[in-house]
Amino acid sequence: MPATTMAQALNAALRDALAEDERVLVFGEDVGPLGGVFRITDGLTRDFGEDRCFDTPLAESGIAGLAVGMAMGGFRPVVEMQFDAFAYPAFEQIASHVAKFRNRTRGRLSLPMVIRIPYAGGIGGVEHHCDSSEAYYAHTPGLKVVTPATADDAYWLLRDAVTDPDPVIFMEPKRLYWAKGDVSRENRRAAGFGRAAVVREGRDATLVAYGPSVPVALEAAEAAAREGRDLEVVDLRTIVPFDDGTVAASVRRTGRCVVVQEAQGFAGVGAEIAARVQERCFHSLAAPVLRVSGFDIPYPPPKLEHSHLPDADRVLDAVDRLQFDDVPDVAHLDREAS
Repeated sequence: MPATTMAQALNAALRDALAEDERVLVFGEDVGPLGGVFRITDGLTRDFGEDRCFDTPLAESGIAGLAVGMAMGGFRPVVEMQFDAFAYPAFEQIASHVAKFRNRTRGRLSLPMVIRIPYAGGIGGVEHHCDSSEAYYAHTPGLKVVTPATADDAYWLLRDAVTDPDPVIFMEPKRLYWAKGDVSRENRRAAGFGRAAVVREGRDATLVAYGPSVPVALEAAEAAAREGRDLEVVDLRTIVPFDDGTVAASVRRTGRCVVVQEAQGFAGVGAEIAARVQERCFHSLAAPVLRVSGFDIPYPPPKLEHSHLPDADRVLDAVDRLQFDDVPDVAHLDREAS
């Protein structure tokens, strides 16, 4: 599938999953004949019938609860929450039942299900349509949290998610739905489920990003290269499980790290990444680990979102702060204390 949009790649992944396993079901709000708000499920009802891809009432908690029952009964449901913030009514089901069922039954029963959530901003959406809610799910033990940044990863990560024995929160960056890239359906990429990928090699600093922030990090790296600075970019691909090995190896090579996320900064996934890097790479770090994120505010109106979302300039400003000249000399404080 050369020059495929992420939306088309996700549609192909669902189509192939439905064709290969009759236990796979797709349902949610408007995913049937309409094909979904973003047309991710376009044509699935027509080709597989209303028993395999169907609409539900506008009740997110009911959608999640129905998926729990179906997964217990041997099906592999793939459900869609129409927008990120619309998934909050289902959070009680997700946190109390979906995430805990394997532990509650001491491993006797698992819930092989996928909850697809279009998330994040950059599309001019209004409130309740542009949240970055990944931290809620990543903080909930028992859930796997996935967010692709390319069409190829969208296809393969969704295929992996559908076949995974545990529940997967599959977060799809809305503004990347129309970004194009090559997708190989025959020769699967080496980096599998749960593995980060170095998408740009560099030597001066590491930019760690995921989902909608990956293109921002790559843009910043290209701009930095024109100024003689060589930045490495790591795409997490999956937030849970987290690939400490790839991230730590990159930071140990470069000695500096900037974490880029679209979500607000306080208590976000970026804070966890920064902590893990500091714990594992302390003796390799030449400067503090920095974060670039959205502001700690509710998502702003469409005309102001460009000021809220991290861009390449804000990433480059953080990279400039990684230089030794900007690191304060606090050695004298240690001497005075002794």
